[in-house]
This record gives sequence, structure tokens and C-alpha cells, in this order.
Amino acid sequence: MTGHAGGVAARPPKPGRSLVLPVGTFLFLVLTWASISEEFGIGLVSRLSTSVPIFLARGPETLAALLRPNWGFLPQTVEPMLETFRMAVIASVIGCGVALPVAFLASRVTAPNLAIFLADRGILSVVRAIPDFLYALVFVFAVGIGPLPGIAALILFNIGVVAKLQSETVDGVDVGPIEAARASGAGRLQTIRWAVLPQVLPHYVAYSLYTFELNIRASTVLGIVGAGGIGRLLFREYKFFNWSNVSVIVVELFLFVFVIELVSIILRRRLV
Repeated sequence: MTGHAGGVAARPPKPGRSLVLPVGTFLFLVLTWASISEEFGIGLVSRLSTSVPIFLARGPETLAALLRPNWGFLPQTVEPMLETFRMAVIASVIGCGVALPVAFLASRVTAPNLAIFLADRGILSVVRAIPDFLYALVFVFAVGIGPLPGIAALILFNIGVVAKLQSETVDGVDVGPIEAARASGAGRLQTIRWAVLPQVLPHYVAYSLYTFELNIRASTVLGIVGAGGIGRLLFREYKFFNWSNVSVIVVELFLFVFVIELVSIILRRRLV
């Protein structure tokens, strides 16, 4: 290659090396080491010297009880397990149903204007920032013990998760059908219905199925604070050290979640 004066063009200068990666890596290692030192270095020996003898004294007996499930307790778990299932279904239907229009408002492609886009994104960030466990505590305090606070907590959890995932999917749609719909005179809602929704609907169904799986697991934990379901029974048996009954509930939950997850995976593979 020749320059303007007929000579060989000078090689362009090599770009300077960015310090972002090495500095970020160094800070990450320092914070990790500080956290490990704080958590495990100080008083680790004293904590081990206290906890290990307790585990050796109680651990074998507890493990032996867990390995001997009391199958006679199984009939008492049927109704709480069905309640957990109903909670997950209701929360999934309502939460995912609300999350779909919310997701369209949280996408740059389908939001009516920048103000609504920013407000929707901000509200979703707040909803996702609060753990579902804390939602359950608030609703239990507000309406009392039972499945209702658990359902309300799961609905908010579902809206935050599904709306976030769905809005990112909407951001990545093919704009060709959208431009064609607008060129033909379609309004905003018509464009979303005929040009955007068909592209994102399989992903939306997949996200909803995945959220339903999460609801089964989450409702078990929420039952600990009195939000209904099998979790409340599990916590009761745990408080009374009925480890054989706890073992039955754990096995039942494992099989229940495994079957639901297996069916959900098969459906998602067919849809996406």
C-alpha cells in the first residue's frame, strides 16, 4: 500500500491496552479474598470446635431418621401438596397474564413513549429487587396465614421475572413485520398483535412454564412463614424434630418437582 507521496503508508498505531479488565480482576480477587477471610478466617477454629461435637452427637441419629421415611404420614401430605399445586397454578396464570402487557411497555420496540418505558423498567426493577420471601412476610402480616399471601407473593415474583425476560425477547424481534404493519396503516395495538406477538409467543409460553416450576419450589419455602402449602407442614414437622415425616415430604417434593420439570422441558422443546 502506498501513501499520498508514493511511499509506503505507515502502519496505524497500536491501540493502547485498556486497564478495565486487569483492574476489575484485581478488585474482584481482593474482595473475594477479604470476604473469605472475614467469613472463614476469624473464629473458624472456635466455631468448628463447637459445632463438630454437636454434629457428631446428633447427626447420626438425625440421618438415620431421615433414611427411615414414615410412609404412614403420606396421606397427611396430600392436601397440603395439592394446595401448593393450586397456589402455583393460580399465581402462574395471573402473574404471567399481567406480565405480557407489562413486557410490551418495558420494550423500546413496543413502548408508546420514553416516559412509559423508563417508568415501567423502573417499577420492574423494584419488583425484582424485593425477594418473594419478603413479599410473603408482608402479605401474611396484612391478610393472615393461608394460601392467599403466598399466591400474592408469587404473582409479584412472576410479573418481575416473566416481564423482564419477555421484554428482552421483544427487543430482539425482527423489525421487518413491524415496518410492514405500520406501512399498511396498522395502529400500535394492531402492530403488536399481528407483527410482534406471533414472534415472541413461543418464548412467552416457555417462560411461563419455567416460572410455574419455580412457583412449586418457591411456594414450599413461602409456607415456612405461614403462606400455605406443603411448606407449612414441612416446617411444623421440622420444629418437632419429626425427621421421618420430614423425609417423606422431601421425597414427595422431589418426585413432584421432577415430574413437573420433565413435562415442562418437553413442552418447551416443542414450542421453541
